Amino acid sequence: MSADETSRFVRLRVEMVVEVGDPEKLTGSALARIAEDEQMPGEERAHAEAAVKEDVAEALAYLVDPFDLVSQVPGVELSQASWSSEMIDYDPDAPDWDPDEDDGGADDDE
Repeated sequence: MSADETSRFVRLRVEMVVEVGDPEKLTGSALARIAEDEQMPGEERAHAEAAVKEDVAEALAYLVDPFDLVSQVPGVELSQASWSSEMIDYDPDAPDWDPDEDDGGADDDE
C-alpha cells in the first residue's frame, strides 16, 4: 500500500468506564442477543451463554458493537475492530485515575 492508501485509515481508541446498576437486566439482554443470533453455532452459543452468566463484563461485551459507534458517521466504513471488557476497581477521586492521561494534549510537555 502506498502512503496515500494507508493515510485513509484512522485508529480510534475509546476507553469507557460504565457502572452496571442492574446486572440481571444486563445479563438477560446479552442472553437474548445470543439467542437471536441465528448464525451462531450451537457449541459457540453454549460457550457464550456460560461466559455471559458468569461475568457481567462478558455480558456487556456481547451487547456493545463497535460498528454501532461509526455506522451513522458519513464517509466512514469500519475496516477492523476489537474490543474487550473487564471488571475494575474504580474511584474517580483517586489521584491515579486521569481520564486525560493519553490525550496527547499540550499539558504533556513534562
